[in-house]
Amino acid sequence: MKNLWVLLVVFCSVAALAVPMGSSARGVIPADVQQLISVDYRELKNSSTAMAMKAQVLPPSLKQFEQALRGAGINPDKDVDQLTFASYRAGKQGTRVIGIAQGSFAMKTVLRKLAVAKVKPVKYRTTDVYPMSNGMQMTFLDEDTLLFGDSSALKGALDVRDGYSNSLDSNGQITDMMGAVDSAPVWSVLDQEGTQNMMRSALGDASKLGDYETVKKRLLGSRYTMNFSSGVNFDLDVVTSDSVTAATLSTLVKAGVLYRKMTATATEKMALENVSVNSDSSNLQLHFKSDDKQFQSLLSSDLFTAVSR
Repeated sequence: MKNLWVLLVVFCSVAALAVPMGSSARGVIPADVQQLISVDYRELKNSSTAMAMKAQVLPPSLKQFEQALRGAGINPDKDVDQLTFASYRAGKQGTRVIGIAQGSFAMKTVLRKLAVAKVKPVKYRTTDVYPMSNGMQMTFLDEDTLLFGDSSALKGALDVRDGYSNSLDSNGQITDMMGAVDSAPVWSVLDQEGTQNMMRSALGDASKLGDYETVKKRLLGSRYTMNFSSGVNFDLDVVTSDSVTAATLSTLVKAGVLYRKMTATATEKMALENVSVNSDSSNLQLHFKSDDKQFQSLLSSDLFTAVSR
């Protein structure tokens, strides 16, 4: 059964920055964005707990990207400072995902290595697009910014940059939520429909209560931050339309926590004791805090394994 721990780990497995995204990165993200996840690679490398979590929940797309980067002569452990994933809705074509890596890539050196390896680019308008392994493609947006994804996703992002469709900056709801979190080492924002689905999964059986169907349409979006400077701190805000909705949702989430405690192991129960839930004005606020030892014990639990795969 899906449960409240989805809130704590599933975002990290779909994939998150201590500095806001640069203009080149923002300029390729479509307006109809479903979720943004941004990770400060430098911060993760400074925390053994963060690296342990990364190894546990690293999504296949990120593993493939890291492998493809190495094939292009880029060492993600040394050269990547910041990695952002954006999933966006593309009408009848469903949801597409692009990745944006920022760091010290030595673009000319990388392109020279690709030429030596006889990897030839394909033009998309005026842009050189290079094939990567695992069916992905990549292109440099500038000296320090690399865009990657499958062919259709990457072309959709380049359409935004070239002015053929609207960009992230025209989506006021998402950009407003970003402003509250984008200075964190790990952060994410999720749109209305994504938030509704996430909360249904996270609440498990508690979502079957009539109250959830009443409040579901009043959930407007969500955002979270995660940092590892002093143990593990996770903060989630679910933005709702009014204070009554936030308070009702808070009650439902608390019920979900209590339900999960009934079947939790000792390690999981200890972790759930560190979850606090309340409402502030029109926002549901969930906070989780753990020291490094507790969190690393949780990484090997059945509960963590079940919700991070």
